[in-house]
Amino acid sequence: MRATTSPMQSEQKPILMFDSGIGGLTVLREARVLMPERGFVYIADDAGFPYGDWEETPLRARILGLFRELLANHAPEAVIVACNTAFTLAGTELRQAFPDMRFIGTVPAIKPAAERTRSGLVSVLATPGTVRRAYTRDLIQSFASQCHVRLVGSENLARMAEAYIRGEPLDDAAVQAEIAPCFIEKDDARTDIVVLACTHYPFMANLFRRLAPWPVDWLDPAEAIARQARRLVPQVEGAEHPENFDFAVFTSGNPDFATRRLMQGFGLRTGPA
Repeated sequence: MRATTSPMQSEQKPILMFDSGIGGLTVLREARVLMPERGFVYIADDAGFPYGDWEETPLRARILGLFRELLANHAPEAVIVACNTAFTLAGTELRQAFPDMRFIGTVPAIKPAAERTRSGLVSVLATPGTVRRAYTRDLIQSFASQCHVRLVGSENLARMAEAYIRGEPLDDAAVQAEIAPCFIEKDDARTDIVVLACTHYPFMANLFRRLAPWPVDWLDPAEAIARQARRLVPQVEGAEHPENFDFAVFTSGNPDFATRRLMQGFGLRTGPA
């Protein structure tokens, strides 16, 4: 028998989850735990991936243009921008352009890293775009001025993570070369925290742990982002999980078989643009 949609289900609006690719699934995984009554629409701008290679002006224009279309098409309750590069670049402009929409952003977890470090040596593993951003430098100045913070902008890890998530093999030496600059020894102290400032990277955390020269705390912001979303989006008492959402949209319009299978593994069907 075909399931019917209850009035409570039909009244709900989805939560829009936006990322440059499939890295935002790390945030989706946590958000679903805290927001079980909510449906999600996952947007992957795979046609623009990777964002770290873009110049700021055209990327900002692309993101704003995409959101004009996405908000009109999906009318979400709120938006989680699960991409450090996108939000540190265009978060302010998104809130100005769409003042009635709640945006939950993703920024490098520099404040909690500064609070947790014992050695005072913290590294931020990010994309080149996030490393260049004044927003990131301001976070360091505001919350970690007493720490030695090394910014490591990897040009290759986001692509590697996308391949790794799809089950493709990676060369250990190539991954090790990307994370090696994070590890500093200074005045008998060592780096003890590495901030994963790209939502793709937590998928590779076990690989990073195995290849690291010594143990560190790999700081994944996904749970904190999900908690902030739960604070900002009211809980719907007695609501059932809506059946008409939980799909993924790819801006290329043509995700490959491995990606579609991955989406199914996260409970997402591949939906219309």
